[in-house]
Amino acid sequence: MFLKRLRRLPPAAKIVISFAIVIFIGSLLLTLPISNLESSETTYFDNLFTAVSMVCVTGLFTLPVATSFTVFGQTVCIVLMQIGGIGLMTILATFIMRIGRKMRFSDTIAVKEALNRDELGDFKTYLASIIKYTAIIEGTGMLLLALRFVPEFGFASGLFVSLFLAVSAFCNAGFDNLGAYSLQEYVHDPLINLVITTLIILGGIGFSVWFDVTHNVQSIIKNKCKSGWKRSYRMLKIHTRLAINMTLGLIVIGTLVFLVVEWNNPNSIGNFTFGEKVLASFFQTVTMRTAGFATLDYKLIKPFSLFFFIGTMFIGGSPGGAAGGIKTTTFALVALLVISEIKGQKHVNYSHHTIPLEIIRRAIVIVATFSLFLIAGVSVLMLVEDQPFLYLLFEAVSALATVGVSVNLTPELSHISQVVLMILMFIGRIGPITILLSLSRKSKKTKDQLYAKTTILIG
Repeated sequence: MFLKRLRRLPPAAKIVISFAIVIFIGSLLLTLPISNLESSETTYFDNLFTAVSMVCVTGLFTLPVATSFTVFGQTVCIVLMQIGGIGLMTILATFIMRIGRKMRFSDTIAVKEALNRDELGDFKTYLASIIKYTAIIEGTGMLLLALRFVPEFGFASGLFVSLFLAVSAFCNAGFDNLGAYSLQEYVHDPLINLVITTLIILGGIGFSVWFDVTHNVQSIIKNKCKSGWKRSYRMLKIHTRLAINMTLGLIVIGTLVFLVVEWNNPNSIGNFTFGEKVLASFFQTVTMRTAGFATLDYKLIKPFSLFFFIGTMFIGGSPGGAAGGIKTTTFALVALLVISEIKGQKHVNYSHHTIPLEIIRRAIVIVATFSLFLIAGVSVLMLVEDQPFLYLLFEAVSALATVGVSVNLTPELSHISQVVLMILMFIGRIGPITILLSLSRKSKKTKDQLYAKTTILIG
């Protein structure tokens, strides 16, 4: 009976329910005695918060993974992060297709929405490629990290730590099983910093970007570079080019800003060598956009750096991946709209292409709804907590953008505030628009009425 009702639900509702079910089951598994260390003081609320944060690939926690869960519990954590990163519906759809069964059209639409894909063509190959590429990238990351962690922790423990971090980084979850201070001990380690940031970028750039770039690289190799790299770059889809340009731009700008602002700060990178400063600045910039790892104590960096990173967290990663935020392409479209208005242009253009009005409208709606949820969340935190506004704003944006960085504030918050963070994480992972669509009742389709035009003063 439940399954029949579930099948009748609209795609947005199916996405919401699938994540909610995984979170509930995950919280129960983490509460089992076999999942908890004897010295652990976790409650069901702590485990629920952890499950929400892991499935929503955020990284905030009330108690550290390393001091709370056994190997079994940490394995459950890996599964939750993997499901959160790829999406339960993607995994189920791939499994159904693997055993030769056909999916209902409504379920196919739900998976398409979950992947943020605009077409259904060659869906089976697309899903299989996601699973294959994920396994290859995470496996490669695990092996590279093992070069550092196996000598440090031993073969079995080192491999497990490497696997945990590889999955967490690629899924942009930001969890680690090393302790309460994330990766601060490895702030000067080039291998760990570069592997983790590469995994974060690959996980946050979006599945469609992978496949488009891969297809073009294969074409270059096949044609033996006869077409040239510039021409091959132009052959990439407009979305791919915009996502890559925005990602590179945000990373470069963020690294330079953090480097300049924190250059003489002895509590962050002030006492580092030049190379160490660049490495630390690069890592914070990458992780602050969506991942949640940390090699520095964010309570010790300058207020301007926190405020700047609030902006980058708000933007987040790219669509169709594990990243959160309003997404790079959404921010770019709104920025292009502003530029076109300033120039007095009627259309929004990018790379000699005109962006359809409905896409621009959707981008504006995403920014608006994201902002409204953020304002609501911060308002509650301000009513409940006696903490600096900047810290509360940082925490709320980190939750809603599914970043997971914190100024060591999450464990100190009241249960009410932690519930607010859980709601923000859930909304941020699924998307404000999807949440609103899942709550809306079905109604008869009405005509798009056109009435007499009027003017309203704005600005």
